[in-house]
Amino acid sequence: MGDVFPRVPTPLLKVTAATGPDPGAPRVVTLDEQGNQRGWPAEPVASELITLLGATGKPGELHRLPDGSWLLGIGDGADEGGLRHAGATLSAGMGARADRTEASSAEGVSDAGRASLDASGMSEAARVALAVGLILGSHRFKVTRKQPPPPGEVLLVVPAGELAAAGEQLARASALAGATALARDLASAPSDVKSPTWLVETAAALAEDVPGLAASVRPHEWLVANGFGGMLAVGGGSSRPPALLRLTWTPPGATKHLVLVGKGITFDTGGISIKPADGMHLMRTDMAGGAAVIGAMLAIARLELPIKVTGLVPAAENHVSGSAYRPGDVVRHYDGQTTEVTNTDAEGRMVLADAIGYAVRELEPDLIVDVATLTGAMKVSLGLRTGGLFATDDPLAEALLAAGERTGEQLWRMPLLDHVAEEVPSDIADLRQIPKGPSGIGAALFLRAFTAGLPWAHLDIAGPARCEKPYREVAAGATGFAARTLTVLAEAMSAG
Repeated sequence: MGDVFPRVPTPLLKVTAATGPDPGAPRVVTLDEQGNQRGWPAEPVASELITLLGATGKPGELHRLPDGSWLLGIGDGADEGGLRHAGATLSAGMGARADRTEASSAEGVSDAGRASLDASGMSEAARVALAVGLILGSHRFKVTRKQPPPPGEVLLVVPAGELAAAGEQLARASALAGATALARDLASAPSDVKSPTWLVETAAALAEDVPGLAASVRPHEWLVANGFGGMLAVGGGSSRPPALLRLTWTPPGATKHLVLVGKGITFDTGGISIKPADGMHLMRTDMAGGAAVIGAMLAIARLELPIKVTGLVPAAENHVSGSAYRPGDVVRHYDGQTTEVTNTDAEGRMVLADAIGYAVRELEPDLIVDVATLTGAMKVSLGLRTGGLFATDDPLAEALLAAGERTGEQLWRMPLLDHVAEEVPSDIADLRQIPKGPSGIGAALFLRAFTAGLPWAHLDIAGPARCEKPYREVAAGATGFAARTLTVLAEAMSAG
């Protein structure tokens, strides 16, 4: 696609701590739901103007004032979800203004894409949430001949004595938001470019820029030699072979080892059990789980978390051809277990099974978390904004629920039912690819068979991994869901 294909990662708004506003940029006046204002207007915004604008202080309300400043609603000023929403709205508004300025034939407005916001008095959590929203609100992914203008910069103004701490808070916010934005980029990339090889090599190249983060790419030949039967079966129908990505963060003195596994299906036709044409174009995002793992691994290393973390992304393209795998096949996985294939559109669990088995046998993990757009059943059960959480370990489940709550990525714990587990064994193989019963639960129980009893959790993000209409800080298209949750999970585990 040459020079029209956007850079990965795409440029993002810069958020910087400062002790005073940028004299050449608009200032942001914040308004909470109690009517309190914070900012630097020569006079407070008149109550008559606030009434005329219909401003209530609700998170995400944004108005351009006659003097060129912004009026931004922040809710109660402490709710992290509301502040992420407010930040995203402000940066989106700034971006729209920058677009209008560039497109105008008249003289441009020099302050487009810049602003200063008084963040004194905000807690650490509030500043991080606001900055995450600001950064993510600037994210744009579009394959176009004409690239958008640079996203610009926002200064968060703090007292001089808090400047160093605020800088650390914004570095954390940048790592978290960057994880989500990169996951969006990778999942949104069109599949004519995004082959399995492109995905793993792009991630490996990005890892080279992060000190201490090691990357290795295992090509098709290595997968054949080492018996990755699930990946080879799924990828066998495509002219573009599968590949395995391994990212490793090993800080000095780390004693706990977390392994993250993300589904990396770069396009999913359904194979011989082909999907309906309607909606198939969205299957470029079927590697959203793998994208979340890649984004999280870069963030974990940038934050220098004192915990060993390995990220695995089994990447393959599920296509239709004479060499595609078939319903009725029996596939041997990396750990030697065999699976009776009943539907080639249940390909995600096939590649995850290889990667989980590899983690158990080769990496000596203390616990494993996999994440995947795995079943439509989770979309039916939980809708499009909540991911399904399955876990064999209560503390791990609680840590994931807490991480999701902190990041605004909602999870709901689902059961691992014994009567469905009884359906996992196959008559002609060790395991049945699709056990009878509720399909989301059955898929999780199939994956559990490869964990060798280790503490394990499975995130089914088929619903929230993409959306048609933006909300809060969540973009339309690929959302980057779970990248921040995985990062915060590692952060919490390293602290405990």
